[in-house]
Parts: sequence; structure tokens; C-alpha cells
Amino acid sequence: MQYCASPYLFQRRQTREVTVGDPARGGVIIGGEHPVVMQSMLTCDTMDTKASVQQTLELVAVGCQIVRITAPTVKDAANLQNIVKELRDQGCFVPIVADIHFKPDAAMEAAKWVEKVRINPGNYADSKKFAIKEYTNEQYEAELQRIEERFTPLVKLCKDLGRAMRIGTNHGSLSDRIMNRFGDSPLGMVESALEFARIARKNDYHNFVFSMKSSNPKVMIECYRLLVARLNELGPDWNYPIHLGVTEAGEGEDGRIKSAIGIGSLLCDGLGDTIRVSLTEDSPNEIAVCRDLLAQIPSLSNRNATVAEIKPSYDPFTFQRRSTPEIELSETVKCGGEQTVRVVVTQATWDKVAPKIRPKDDVKPEGIYEDLNVFEVDPTTDFKINCETQLVTVKDGVALPAVTAFRLLAAKLKHLGLNNPILLKDCLNFPEAPWEPKIALLRASVVVGALLADGIGDAVLIRGESGGGQSLRLAYNILQAAGCRSFKTDYVACPSCGRTLFNLQTVTARIKARTDHLKGVKIAIMGCIVNGPGEMADADFGYVGGAPNKINLYVGKQPIKFNIPEAEAVDRLVDLIREHGKWVEPEP
Repeated sequence: MQYCASPYLFQRRQTREVTVGDPARGGVIIGGEHPVVMQSMLTCDTMDTKASVQQTLELVAVGCQIVRITAPTVKDAANLQNIVKELRDQGCFVPIVADIHFKPDAAMEAAKWVEKVRINPGNYADSKKFAIKEYTNEQYEAELQRIEERFTPLVKLCKDLGRAMRIGTNHGSLSDRIMNRFGDSPLGMVESALEFARIARKNDYHNFVFSMKSSNPKVMIECYRLLVARLNELGPDWNYPIHLGVTEAGEGEDGRIKSAIGIGSLLCDGLGDTIRVSLTEDSPNEIAVCRDLLAQIPSLSNRNATVAEIKPSYDPFTFQRRSTPEIELSETVKCGGEQTVRVVVTQATWDKVAPKIRPKDDVKPEGIYEDLNVFEVDPTTDFKINCETQLVTVKDGVALPAVTAFRLLAAKLKHLGLNNPILLKDCLNFPEAPWEPKIALLRASVVVGALLADGIGDAVLIRGESGGGQSLRLAYNILQAAGCRSFKTDYVACPSCGRTLFNLQTVTARIKARTDHLKGVKIAIMGCIVNGPGEMADADFGYVGGAPNKINLYVGKQPIKFNIPEAEAVDRLVDLIREHGKWVEPEP
């Protein structure tokens, strides 16, 4: 199976065009030769027409090209008519997407008024109760027939009205039927989407895109790669566009890093026709990150240099860290083998941060680049290495983007029968003027994150961020976001929408203030139950909106406490963490 033309040379995946609205009056075309489309989502109640119109206008003002609005009920879906009418009366023709979960009737109503409908195969006609059931082939086919009966009316309506559709699978909301047949896996996500796509195609409806979202960037990358490989196998007319996003990415640097790893890696491989950066922040912030991220991709992907094709060192569809021998990085730190991915700094950074480091600090340099015995290689040429215990890296000045250069290095080492540990760098050539911190963060996240997702890398060196402390912290944050290391509390936090049952930004800040010292603990903060139980399966504890002003608390995917008043819920979360032996008191 093949997910891109080459892992060493950028070539955008060729797709059919999907039309969303009237391009002559503000609509957009996704796919084909058109630029990647940026989109975001409203955070207000869909029944609040005034607020919905205002938030839409604010998004359009910063460059949002598609606006998504949740439609949890038929009543909400019906109010989309008023929202769209007011927008059009004000001269705003941005395409509106209705976000549908659980309610086919709401989808049918919404399709009358908006240009696009997003459905989630995991809950459109199925359910998720974590039930364990073995399906015979006959029973499974019967379930597929039931799904077809429920989904076909929407397909026909969208076809008749000229609406677009997104078939959007979420890792956190795979149905019990899919989970029992394929497991909680990228394959399950892909097959869930393909079931619905086959129904659409059966009715000669093709104006749709796919998405495969997860809060884990490595899972997200695997899913999209597998989806595209499967579409390639199915035939050239399965060339549907792809919407990229890391769901529940969170806020601040963490949300931007996770999104850059997942979205950026795939864009560098030529995948992706429309994107959303999901942040637990005000929606216009998402568009700023989308624009900055898209602007970096041309210089981070190899558009020109000819590279000899050599079999990659990694399996693109199943994550496995590259096997290497364990070596000494310094007198007290080892690298490679089963060791965690280490953080190296330059001498200049060490001189800045060393006086501030305390013995118990988790964020600290583990090696100084100038002091290491590092063999610097130009992977575009032939090279020899005498032993596998030699740490290697790509030398500065190589005329390749860093992702391409390190993939080529790992592949050539494998071709030579070598497994040397690799030190990753976020850049091989420096700009004439330093990058802004926000740009340095995105570039480092794309480069280092993409390689870590390929299983490449035993130590990392961040140099694009000019601040000493910031570059050190960024290295650790990238490792945490990529699932390679845990040095602080990990949060899975969804962005707000009209389904949200509490103020996500306020509550997330409140929870972080109480728990951000819990190293290695993962907490999911979900505004509603759409993805909550599934995304919680990967978290230690969950804080989920169950009803207005009421919170449900989870341990893993199991709900433990119900209908807790919101005013008490953070305290009860702390109590739950304490009951399960994960609580420690913060140091003064």
C-alpha cells in the first residue's frame, strides 16, 4: 500500500473537486488544484441567532473560508435558516456547515439551509455503549443494511439540493459495532468511513470529503495514511478530498504543537485539502494558526531536490520506534534502545539555562551538542560508519528540508544494515533573521513531530527558537505531544461549540490550576458526550458535561460520578484523582 507518491519528494495528492456553496458568491472548491481551505467552528448556542451571526462575521474577517455550526437537535437545525438568512442579508456568503451527531432528523433539516453537512459515522446510525458483542457475517450485513436505510435519505437530499458532505470519523466515537469487528484502531476508523462512502457512491453522490480525527497526533497520522492508501487501492475514482485536524488538541502551545505535528506532517507529504486547528480558545485564533502553518509547508517539504528512492526505514501504517542500541549520551544519561527520547541543547543554550536549573527539575538539558561524539552525515552522499554505537545526525547545510534529510538518513542506515541512534534537529539551515517564536514553534513541531511519528529519533535538538529557556521547553513539549515522553500533566481538551455545557476556557484554566503539577497524569476535559467516552479511553480521568451545570467524572472510559454541580466538580475531580493514588501535593 502507498499513501503518497514519495516520502522524499513533495507531490500533492490529486483529488476530485468538491463544491461547497456557489463559488461565484463566496462558496469554495475543495481539492483539485485549489489552495488548502481554512475552516473553524462557532462556540455559541446555535439557537442564539445574533451571536451565531456575529461569531461568523468575526471568523470571516480573519480569513475563515468555511464556518461550522453544531446542530444537536432538529430545533437547532431549523434555526440555521435564520442564521444563514441574516448572514446573506448582510452580504456574507461564507459556506456554512452543520455539524451532526446522533440525530439523522437534524441532518435532514439542516441540509435544507446550509451548504454542507458533517456526519460522524460512529454515531449517525450506530451507538457507543462499550458493549461487547460478536457479530456473525449475517448479523453484520444486517447492521449495514440498517445503516443504509437511515443514511440514504440524507445522501439523496444532499444530491438533490447540491449540498456537500463530510464523512468525519472520530477516534473517540467509533461505534460498538466497528469496535467489535476492527478494534479501536486506524483500520476501524477507515472502514467506518468507507461504509458510509459506499452508500453515497451507490446513489451516485460524490460531493463529499473524508476526515479521520484523533486527539493523538500519531494515531491521526496513521489513520489518514491508511485512508489514502485504501482509497488508492479502491481505484482512481475514489480520489475524494481530505479534511485534516487533530481533535481536542487543547490550548496554548500544547494545542498548537499537537496540531502542527498531525496536520503539518501530512501536508508535507502532499495530503490535505482543507484544515482546522481545534483550540480551546476563541475561534479566530484557530485561523491565525492555520495561516501560519500553511505558510511554513513549502519550505519544510522537498519541492525540488532529486533524491534517490530508497525503501523507508518505517512502516507508515503502524507506529514502531526504530530499533537502536543503547549508548551513553553523557556520564549520567543514556540514549537509544529502550531509553526515552533525550533532549540536547547547544552550548549557548546551556550557558543561558544552567544557572536556573534545580536538582528536581524535569525540564533540563541532557546533553550539550558541542560536547557530544556526533557523526554528522550528508545523507545525499555515500558514507561509512564503523560501529552502531555511534550517534549520528544530518550535518548542517545539506540542501534538503530536515524531514526529508532525516528520513533519507534512517533509510540509508537500514540499507547498510546499521541501527545507529539518531539525533534529530529542527532545522539544518537558519534564516537571515530569527523566526518569530510562534513560527519557530510550528516549524519545530512539524519537523521533529513528523519524524518521531515515523519512529525516527533518539534525541532532539531545537535551535530555531532563539530563546534558551523557550527552546528547551519546546523540545520537551514536542516530545510530550508526540507521546514520546511525559514530564507534566497531559490534557485532552475539546474546543467549544454549541453543544458545550460549560465554559471550556474557564473550566480548563481552573482544572489546570489545580492539577498541572501531576506529572504523567492525563486528564480529558470534554464539553459534552460526543467524543467524551472514546477520547477518555486514552486518559486517566475525564471531566465531561453531562447536563446544563452538571458534570460527569470518568476514570478511563468508565463514568464514575454523575450530575455533580459544576461549582463542586473540580474539587470532586481532585478527590477522584486522590482516590486512585495519582495525587501528590504541589511543591511550594
